[in-house]
This record gives sequence, C-alpha cells and structure tokens, in this order.
Amino acid sequence: MATYAVGDIQGCCTEFRQLLELMQFDPLADRIWLVGDLVNRGPDSLGVLRLVKSLGNAAITVLGNHDLHLLAVAEGAAELHRSDTLDEVLAAPDRDELLAWLRAQRMLHAEDGYVLVHAGLLPGWTVAQAQLRAREVEAALHGPQYRKFLEHMYGNHPDHWDDGLAGYQRLRVITNTFTRMRICTLQGGMEFKFKGVVQNVPAGYLPWFEVPGRASADATVIFGHWSALGLKVDRRIIALDTGCLWGGPLTAIRLEDRQLFQVPCKNPMAKDWQ
Repeated sequence: MATYAVGDIQGCCTEFRQLLELMQFDPLADRIWLVGDLVNRGPDSLGVLRLVKSLGNAAITVLGNHDLHLLAVAEGAAELHRSDTLDEVLAAPDRDELLAWLRAQRMLHAEDGYVLVHAGLLPGWTVAQAQLRAREVEAALHGPQYRKFLEHMYGNHPDHWDDGLAGYQRLRVITNTFTRMRICTLQGGMEFKFKGVVQNVPAGYLPWFEVPGRASADATVIFGHWSALGLKVDRRIIALDTGCLWGGPLTAIRLEDRQLFQVPCKNPMAKDWQ
C-alpha cells in the first residue's frame, strides 16, 4: 500500500486523472491525500468532485478556501466572484449529493507523523491543539446550523489566536489559519493579502513554517494554497501547490519514499486566468 499526497487541483480534472494514471493509483490498495481546493478557477470542478467522491475511503480530503467558498455560495451565504468557475457544479443534477459530501470532509488530518492541511498551522499550536480546533470547525460545518457558520466565515479579523475567543470569531480565526494563512508575525498575527514569493514577504512577517520554535515542528506538515511558494520538500514541510491552474504542473508525492510525480497543465487558457 502506498500513500500519495496531491497539491491543489482547482478544477483541473484532466491533469488529475493523468496523475492518477502516472502513479498507477489503485483505490483498493493505495490512499490519496488531497490538500484541498478541489474546485474553482479551473475548467472542470464538477468532474473533480465526482472523481474524488468516487474514490471513497481511498481518498482523504481537507477543505480549502475555494471549497468553503463553493459551500457558502450554494447556501446563499456568499456571491459568486467574477473569476469563479462553479456554475456547472451549482447546476448539476447531483449537486446536493456532492455538496453534502464536500461539507463532510475534514479541516485537518494527522497520521503517522504527518499533518495534512490546506494552508498551515499557527506557530503556537501543537498538532494536538490544531486537531481539537479543526474539530470545532468540522462540528459547525456538520451541524444543523452550518448555514450560520458559512454566513459568518468571511473576514480578516480577528487576525490572531486568543484562547478566550468564542463563537463565530473563534471559528473564523481557526478557519483562516487552516485555509488562508501564508505568513504571520512571530506572535502569530496573520496577514492575508500577500500571495507572492518568499523573498518579497513584507517586513515583520515570516512564512508560518519558518517561525522559530514552531510548536508543530515535531510533525511534517503537508499543505498547498501558496502557488508562488511552489514545490518545497524538507524534513518538516511538504508544500505541493505548483500552480497547475496557472500553467504549472500538478504535483504528487509518495510519502513512503518521497518520490515525486508531476503532469503538465493541459489547459491552453490557464495563463489567461492569472
């Protein structure tokens, strides 16, 4: 049995199918971990959702910001953005089934020294603390008041963690950490506008994984979300968003031996979406 982790797909279904073929993925024997952002901006979000759902227990998916945005739009808690490509999902005959499946996915998965998350972990959080906080958001998404959570999910404040936070402010900080964060201060204050290369991180901020003394450093964190960061593999992080949406490859890594698998972007319109 092999376990493969895959970067942000974002509707690039053709490339995802080719990646599965390249890896010789066997859903009866292997497992695939997906860093989130299955949907949006790419050409076939509906195909991606149907394919991942069909893999059943062979696939473990954590939710990304675009996945949550789809859920919010579907529930009337947010408006479609100009660059969204979610209409086909919203109009699909199996829409309700697919959205219910997506809403049931995780915010974080931890296993065998690895942590799978879309964007990152606040530097002050241990893995155990991050797991507990992920369960809080999952409970909100899976509960009867999930529409209320989606209505209050958006926003940049509070921008730092406080144990005293409660209600939707608490859930928003947790959600932003797991699905939107790229950089933060030494104290864990998050900034959400920056999307560029590491060399251009604004003064006073660091990539979240470079903060000294990070409490989750005893695990290897697998994440995506930051396409300008690109592929980065070392002892404690595996960054897998190589920008297939923007014309880069779609990337996977086999965790047992760190072998990489990549397929090139096939969409001729990709560079027009930047």
